[in-house]
Amino acid sequence: MPSSKKFIIDFDSTFTQVEALDVLGEISLKNDPKRAEKIQAIKNITDLGMEGSLNFRESLERRLDILEASKPQISELISELKTKVSKSFQRNKEFFEENADNIIIISNGFKDFITPIVGEYGIKAENVFANEFIYDDAGKIIDFDRENVLSKNGGKSKTIKTLNLEGDIYVIGDGYTDYEIKESGLANKFYAFTENVERPKVTSKADHIAPSLDEILYVNKMNKKFSYPKSRINVLLLENVHPIGVELMKHEGYNIEVISSALNEEELAEKIKNVSILGIRSKTNVTKKVLENANRLISIGAFCIGTNQIDLETCTEKGIAVFNAPFSNTRSVVEMAIAEIIFLMRGFHDKSHGMHKGIWDKSASGSFEIRGKKLGIVGYGNIGAQLSVLAENMGMDVYYYDVIEKLALGNATKIDSLDELLKTCDVISLHVDGRKDNKCLIDKSKIDLMKKGSYLVNLSRGHVVDIPALKAALESGHIAGTAVDVFPHEPKNNDEPFASELIGMKNTILTPHIGGSTLEAQQNIARFVPGKIMEYINTGNTYNSVNFPNIQLPFLRDAHRLIHVHQNEPGVLAKINQILASYNINIVGQYLKTNEKIGYVISDIDKAYSPEMIEAMKEIPGTIRFRVLY
Repeated sequence: MPSSKKFIIDFDSTFTQVEALDVLGEISLKNDPKRAEKIQAIKNITDLGMEGSLNFRESLERRLDILEASKPQISELISELKTKVSKSFQRNKEFFEENADNIIIISNGFKDFITPIVGEYGIKAENVFANEFIYDDAGKIIDFDRENVLSKNGGKSKTIKTLNLEGDIYVIGDGYTDYEIKESGLANKFYAFTENVERPKVTSKADHIAPSLDEILYVNKMNKKFSYPKSRINVLLLENVHPIGVELMKHEGYNIEVISSALNEEELAEKIKNVSILGIRSKTNVTKKVLENANRLISIGAFCIGTNQIDLETCTEKGIAVFNAPFSNTRSVVEMAIAEIIFLMRGFHDKSHGMHKGIWDKSASGSFEIRGKKLGIVGYGNIGAQLSVLAENMGMDVYYYDVIEKLALGNATKIDSLDELLKTCDVISLHVDGRKDNKCLIDKSKIDLMKKGSYLVNLSRGHVVDIPALKAALESGHIAGTAVDVFPHEPKNNDEPFASELIGMKNTILTPHIGGSTLEAQQNIARFVPGKIMEYINTGNTYNSVNFPNIQLPFLRDAHRLIHVHQNEPGVLAKINQILASYNINIVGQYLKTNEKIGYVISDIDKAYSPEMIEAMKEIPGTIRFRVLY
């Protein structure tokens, strides 16, 4: 049923993500030699007007003078603006269609481009109040209708007053002129819409700051798309997650908090209480104690490859889906491994260090090509396999060992035991995961097996190598050099000091856990992990989850999606279907997958659900988590 509430909605930077005249400037000034300068001037004038620092009439006149636009360019503008409708408005198109009689678009922009855009959302042309361009015979914009009250200061309030609206009236907008409607006593509430732009002078006047339309519909009990608005989803991002990841989640409408460093167990246990999504890198440990306080946590994103810093078992028991970035920084780590192997075998690190001290040591002693040398890769996963290909292309003979059967790439040779690999190869490069079983995988006994004068590279996990044993092997000359990027104990942030027994050792390259720290890798990770989390929250898709049964779901159309996470025990699916049948609900699609711990059932239904049905689903024995989408 349509609501009796009336919504007055701004257009620029509210209905659309952009200011239309700014976009028109980019179109009309395309070939102008002073294009950049003029476009910036238009944006500056827009901002001054939106903040209330410049009166509207003057703002409009100054922008149109710069634009020099024409009617054909308005058509281009409409096409562009159709792709720029605010994301939360796109998600809630049904709201506009169902409440078309009660939605009024009021804008200091122009009907010429506004009506075609909002019309696609069911909003009636007679409910659009805006300015109108005046064109000459050649179609050039030469002026605007100066009699239109919306071309004058205070025009929005004057327009609304003439409509004599009854009932509850809510204003949604991002500008000071939108607030003026409420200030004039013509509306019950002013929602400062901040999905696209946030203006402090405007938000300070708001009855409610709305990061998305979902939030407004939720507080007015009109939310049909999501069982919980995205603006109520609190996201905590630690350890300098790349800004792309932060912006993606902000753009989705989530409430974001960013902390540059890791948090210790006590700090995180306190901070996590109201968090729905947690994003970390390698230094933050998500322990059982932390998770016991995480009653709202839906998902964890590891913005890295490893997940050993997360208690996955407890996450699974609590129905928390964990996602990582298994491929995103592979190339960066591999390039670093190749570089370090070359540096070690040529002694570049010590030569460079000596030069900085004024020592000229020109000598070929202890300096070797990598071509023809035997590389032993421990762990033939994504990184190990790609290192294998690149090293072989550079002329190395590649051997590998993995506890899981892996297909050899190129001419790589599989070795059946770690001991044999260590005895065989000139360079050992470690690429294993962080499981507890790998602690001190390379201990004194294993180092003793390595060829005298060989090299060790560790870009995997700090606890994989016995550091005192490695130091002793370097001192004795048994190991000719090492490159270590990961350590058993690492500083939580850049302000803490670094300590290691390897400091000052000969031909020893130490780096601060930067194997994946390239711009390309961090950008890839920052896109991949939020994408997986948002897909999980929006659709229930668990593909690439570390701890959940992996289900890749079809796109949902004309249905509601019920997500049921439960302990893996017999009969749960039957109970779900019995409840749906008892409420005469038809299933249009159903998907079930389990692992050793949990079952994950997705049920798509074609009928509106009742609160009683939802409660019955939650009461099924063994239920861990239940969610409704759409």
